[in-house]
Amino acid sequence: MSGNREPLPSLRDVIEHYGLLAKKSLGQNFLLNMDVTRRIAKAAGNFDEGMVLEIGPGPGGLTRAMLEAGADVVAIERDHRCLEILKDIQAAFPGDHQSKLQVMEGDALKISPQAAIPEGRIKIVANLPYNIGTALLIQWLSNLDRLTSLTLMFQKEVALRLMAKPRTKSYGRLSVLTQWLCDGQRLFDLSPKAFTPAPKVTSSVIHLVPKSLHPAEKMLFPTVSTITHHAFGQRRKMLRSSLKPLFSEAELTELGINPCARAEELAVGDFILLARRLSGIH
Repeated sequence: MSGNREPLPSLRDVIEHYGLLAKKSLGQNFLLNMDVTRRIAKAAGNFDEGMVLEIGPGPGGLTRAMLEAGADVVAIERDHRCLEILKDIQAAFPGDHQSKLQVMEGDALKISPQAAIPEGRIKIVANLPYNIGTALLIQWLSNLDRLTSLTLMFQKEVALRLMAKPRTKSYGRLSVLTQWLCDGQRLFDLSPKAFTPAPKVTSSVIHLVPKSLHPAEKMLFPTVSTITHHAFGQRRKMLRSSLKPLFSEAELTELGINPCARAEELAVGDFILLARRLSGIH
């Protein structure tokens, strides 16, 4: 099919035609190099099963790359200025009954992946807006039902936090939640020059695959979230102080956790142990 359709204009031409300027308030930095967007699409893996959820497609560079690779995409776009551009892409990628691209106008923080794609497996692939990337990830981690992978672009600093190990500066709440629920790796970095406008920071693409955990363990998410919030919210304090609202020193000692340790010294499994205790699961 791709050999028969009319080629789309370059992304730079599209932006010029529609007068589309990135909005700082929406955390927009457009990725216009199709070689880069195709690399990200390839990193997401096989598109043969299920659908892809993309957040904030903007002018549609990554969207095009995934459609070229055979994906069926549902894109959530908050910026109404981009909707006309995405209509052009829809027309260029017809499917059997409808376009291979479906567009939802709305705020991704208010639309769950499962609501956007009610049936089947879901891959999330996105160049996330910097200002809501972390909040989106935590929201997705709280319900990984039907998600097979997440291929996401963050500021490098955030990506390092996702993959950080205990006793390092970057290790924190985000590290624990992500590594507890997913196997992940940081794939590659992108310089600011890859974007328009160029951000002040380097970006990183990460790939996460949800683990096959028992449903009862997944239900611990609110408890693990609360414990890590207390522990890392006062990360320079000893656990006997930061976790005092939740555990006594005796309880920490009984669980084999040093009350004088700090949050960054605990392994991911230690936080799950604490969550099981607080939830009454043994």
